Amino acid sequence: MDTTALRSAYDGLFDAAAAPGLGKAADGGWDADHVLAHLLSLDAAVAAVALGVVAGGRPTLDNRVSLDVWNLDRIIARHADRAELIDHVRRQAGVLCDIADQLDDQAAAVLVPTLLLSNDAVAVDQPLPLATLIDGLAGNHVPEHTRQLLDLRVA
Repeated sequence: MDTTALRSAYDGLFDAAAAPGLGKAADGGWDADHVLAHLLSLDAAVAAVALGVVAGGRPTLDNRVSLDVWNLDRIIARHADRAELIDHVRRQAGVLCDIADQLDDQAAAVLVPTLLLSNDAVAVDQPLPLATLIDGLAGNHVPEHTRQLLDLRVA
């Protein structure tokens, strides 16, 4: 797989996450640390799915753990500050991209049973090709959270 778009999307996200003056969400949603913890959790899950496919397993992807506030708070608490959290997300995104770079067409085409929730609603509940999951991070998921971070800037 070609991860150029995903790596580029992450570059934009890391720039947004490192911006000074990120406040609280006007709608009471996640702050920057929760967005980053969510990304860390989901990236690890997608990387695990990709490795499972390569190993011949039949992994599934369910993003509910990456939405769970208790889990996100646990991830945040393991880091001294936002800079350390950003660095961890950067490393995890690199691991995911490195794994995806090595996927051949056959592995990328494996259907992965997928349950994705967004804003408390089911967004996906069907098998998706592994490549679609990874490409969806670049085309939708990471840019969406980059916009979310940019919206947290305090004027």
